Amino acid sequence: MTYDPSIVSYRSLLEFFYRMHDATTLNRQGPDVGTQYRSVIFTHGDEQEKIAKEVTEKVGKEWFKQPVSTVVVPAGQWWDAEEYHQLYLNKNPEGYECPAQ
Repeated sequence: MTYDPSIVSYRSLLEFFYRMHDATTLNRQGPDVGTQYRSVIFTHGDEQEKIAKEVTEKVGKEWFKQPVSTVVVPAGQWWDAEEYHQLYLNKNPEGYECPAQ
């Protein structure tokens, strides 16, 4: 996925992210448990960090009515997931129900 700020604002992208998963569960998404399922926002620069923290605080107070477990950290080294994880829902249509599908 490539982020294009001329199409969608960073704030809108983050708000969509929070609508797509339960950000109140630590190291878990649905039946999947472990640190690889933690909720994290990786930022590029001070402005993204500021917006990410603002949005995270807002959704915790206004949407979830409780603190979220999502952490905001600077982006660092990135590794793509293994090939069998790429396009997972296309390869495993019976495996999960994704709210975006």
